[in-house]
Amino acid sequence: MTPLDQIAPAFVDMAHSIVWASVATVDADSKPRSRILHPIWEWDGTDLFGWVATVPSPVKRAHLAVHPDVSVSYWTTNHDTCAADCLVEWYTDDETRTAVWEKFATGPEPVGYDPAVIPMWKDGPTSEQFAVLRLAPYRLRVMPGAVMTQGAGEVLSWHAS
Repeated sequence: MTPLDQIAPAFVDMAHSIVWASVATVDADSKPRSRILHPIWEWDGTDLFGWVATVPSPVKRAHLAVHPDVSVSYWTTNHDTCAADCLVEWYTDDETRTAVWEKFATGPEPVGYDPAVIPMWKDGPTSEQFAVLRLAPYRLRVMPGAVMTQGAGEVLSWHAS
């Protein structure tokens, strides 16, 4: 197993270079559903957290109410892949929503963007259509594409104990 302090920076670097992730939830009947989301990740040297700006749709709310977990998977054309299985918490308070809005608005390219470009969020971070998901990974995997295409490099994996 790869130590968290080694895999977390590699995960963040790869995830932020790919930007868009397929994120799966599970409903009350144990049926999965995936969607494309745009997490931004923070590694402080001790803890890794992801943040997702999202519309608090009834489907997402219902799924996360019964199964507060998501699987986040990134892939790009050179076959770099990374994945995080995470516990999820909703945040709808103005302070957190504003702080996460700013994380995206001031984030480095290509992961940073102006959330106001989303029509449903034209009223800013306190809009009823803007909510935040906090992702706390309990399993990570990072695989450079060269592992598969050239037999070079190494797969990193970690899980919480």
